Amino acid sequence: ASRRIATNEGNPSWISGPRTVGREPFTRAPEARVDQPLIRSVAATLEAAADFTFKQAASAYIRANKAGWRNEKHAQQWTNTLTTYAYPHLGPILVRDITLANVLAALKPIWETKTETASRLRGRIESVLDWATAHGYREGLNPARWRGHLDKLLPKPSKVAKVEHREALDVSEVGAFMAKLRDMDGTGAKALEFAILTAARSGEVRGATWAEFDLTSKMWVIPAGRMKAGKEHRVPLSDEAVRIIEARKPLEGSPYVFPAPRGGQLSDMTLSAVTRRMGAACVPHGFRSTFRDWVSERTSYPGDMAEMALAHTVSNAVEAAYRRGDMMEKRRAMMQDWADRLDEWRAQAQA
Repeated sequence: ASRRIATNEGNPSWISGPRTVGREPFTRAPEARVDQPLIRSVAATLEAAADFTFKQAASAYIRANKAGWRNEKHAQQWTNTLTTYAYPHLGPILVRDITLANVLAALKPIWETKTETASRLRGRIESVLDWATAHGYREGLNPARWRGHLDKLLPKPSKVAKVEHREALDVSEVGAFMAKLRDMDGTGAKALEFAILTAARSGEVRGATWAEFDLTSKMWVIPAGRMKAGKEHRVPLSDEAVRIIEARKPLEGSPYVFPAPRGGQLSDMTLSAVTRRMGAACVPHGFRSTFRDWVSERTSYPGDMAEMALAHTVSNAVEAAYRRGDMMEKRRAMMQDWADRLDEWRAQAQA
């Protein structure tokens, strides 16, 4: 375009060309290149984060790190601890939505009764959430961090006082208990020892009849009508459990293996009375919890195998698998291992 300008003589003059006004002529910048693979990668990460649960994050963390852990048992212990204590509270929650309240819901129920386990659980939750943040699945501070955060809300593990009337003994305390129990006489004491060895409920042991046992195959089959879940429960017996049954003498006219003095079923208070006489800060049912802690913290046995041993409800597929012969033998190995550990701890306590 042309425009008119003034000259030194004051006469106008016409010139042609682009208007510059002291700047270079305007030119359009070239189109920026779009990194399509990067955009797709970011989009995929954001999409995955939208429905990535804590359980999925924990599984991914374990897969990513187990090669660097000292052995396969350590990886299984991670899985067991999270399955038992974290997943019921955090498992299905989107990892980006995990809050302080969610973390406390998992920690508080066991912080003062299973302090060592709770402290270990906190660290594992923190590691999983750190991993999720590093991979873009969540943002912000870690709600499971200890220093300057949870240490203001929970008592320091080393300062937690022992609870006087706990329902369950810590795994480290079972040896001394078993040593004292072995020295006690009476049907109630033997029934309690058998319950501990089999991780069975008090009522299942008190109602056990001779017809339920096949000592040749070392199996105890509890009929559905006596089970809490209404399903038949098969219990593989350790050598120690078999010896207790073999030492029992049938009481004439009574079907029970551990009968009351007159032949009827033992009272529901009989086993509890044994723990009270021993001065133990626990109840018979608590030994099921102790067994579960042992599996989670000190073994590499799968959590669902422990759930089957406790006759807890599991999926039909898991139940079918553990009823097969080979899986039943794995359960038998676990129960024998439990019995061996109890005997080992008892001997150590007596030394």
